[in-house]
Amino acid sequence: MSRFQTHVVDNQPPEFAPCDLWAADCALREAVAREGGGAFEGRLAAYGALAGDELYRLSFDAHRDKPRLRTHDRFGHRIDTVEFHPNYHRILQAALENGVAGLSWSEPVPGSHVARAALSYLHHQVEPGTSCPLTMTHAAMPVLRHAPALREWADKVAASQYDPRDVPIGQKAGVTLGMGMTEKQGGSDVRANTTLATPLAEEGKYSLIGHKWFFSAPMCDGFLVLAQAPGGLTCFLMPRRLADGAKNAFRLMRLKDKLGDWSNASGEVEFVEAKAYRIGDEGRGIATILEMVMLTRLDCMLGSAAEMRMALAQALHHAAHRIAFGKRLIEQPLMRNVLADLAVESEAALALSMRVARAVDSAPRDAREAAFARVATAIGKYWICKRAPAFVNEAQECLGGAGYVEESILPRLYRQAPLNSIWEGSGNIQCLDVLRALSREPETGEALLAELDGAVGLHPALDAAAASLRVSFADAKNAEAGARLLVERMALALQAAVLLRAGSPVADAFCRSRLGGEHGLALGTLPVDADFAEIIDRARAG
Repeated sequence: MSRFQTHVVDNQPPEFAPCDLWAADCALREAVAREGGGAFEGRLAAYGALAGDELYRLSFDAHRDKPRLRTHDRFGHRIDTVEFHPNYHRILQAALENGVAGLSWSEPVPGSHVARAALSYLHHQVEPGTSCPLTMTHAAMPVLRHAPALREWADKVAASQYDPRDVPIGQKAGVTLGMGMTEKQGGSDVRANTTLATPLAEEGKYSLIGHKWFFSAPMCDGFLVLAQAPGGLTCFLMPRRLADGAKNAFRLMRLKDKLGDWSNASGEVEFVEAKAYRIGDEGRGIATILEMVMLTRLDCMLGSAAEMRMALAQALHHAAHRIAFGKRLIEQPLMRNVLADLAVESEAALALSMRVARAVDSAPRDAREAAFARVATAIGKYWICKRAPAFVNEAQECLGGAGYVEESILPRLYRQAPLNSIWEGSGNIQCLDVLRALSREPETGEALLAELDGAVGLHPALDAAAASLRVSFADAKNAEAGARLLVERMALALQAAVLLRAGSPVADAFCRSRLGGEHGLALGTLPVDADFAEIIDRARAG
């Protein structure tokens, strides 16, 4: 050793990437097969390898170099352009070309929604910012179908092609879509929106004057927005560029300086007689947009589950290589409890998300599955998204100070983790929606109970939870003040039911800890006789 070399580097894990995110995740592979997406396994395997290697590496610069708003060019012309790091475009291109946004629509066969959900889960693990336009582009299709005149838009959503140029869609093979719902005075109460939509001479075309407080992914080709038409709150598609190439009449005022989601842009916008096309009837804006909401809520579940999985994978990778007090961390009894508990939580989040994906896939053909999807998306969106921030923080602790440093992906995940619980309706909105569904659509409660009944007899803790919920459902319409606890109980019971029917090795630990009371308030408090070795080995199967 040189006299100026004070130490050698040892007791450090190797780089995480490349990591085949499909091969390393047996819970995902099993869930895809179980929920009907097995025909797409080859495509998922290819994307898992790509995401865990090239896209993972590209994501760091895409995330660090935040988008920049240029309102004017150097000559003074208004351009309203957002500039991204080139890696953002490369990642978005890979995602679109591999079907993360369009697979469900380009290949509308049984199982395609399940496969697309798995693609979204794989993608979100490495670059969640691009998941925003990907999710909105995917979820817009049912809304676009309400307007036959917008067939070109629907076709180009399904085309799975990326073209970042700021040109009319007639010059593009594929498009992306954003949205603007929230206004300063309304938040989740979109009925309070004040943006005005005035009919023009051309049938179905309107002029918009107003603002949006959150305008997601402002460089997309078009945006779904809500505005007050003469007949009431109505849904519109507002293109970024008009057919003649002119810039539509809206102004990007600023980009949001956000806690996380740094690679993606969110803005504030003013409409100054922007042209837009009506989708659905006047006054039916909320009913029209709700078909999009179920899909975006599912992606919130998948995104939170993906963040959990990547945080778990990082913790396992570190613990498998790091030695402390004479043993690898993964061999230390208390650390094994923490890692096993994280693995249980992660698999439960994935299992419920993929079960809901199957319900969405089956909904057009099966009324009970449609009812289950209607309510389970709100249940899962509330609970899984609530669990992500604490989960990621626990994974950071497994790395110690290294988990707090930006060169690790964990700080990025920690900043990202709260987003899904806020986007598409915060926790209270989800819980109130569950109560509304149970009260106004009794078939949703029947579908939930049927789902639980399918696992009754497989574990005493679930049997007790299902019986208790059956009693609670009867008075759900009067339970607003206690809605969060009720929805939490529903979510835990549903997760248990999916895991038990799947025969997952984590099912007993989940039921005993989450339903049976053998768990503390913190992660890492599984019953000491749980099979930590089996649970951890399963999470590291790749």
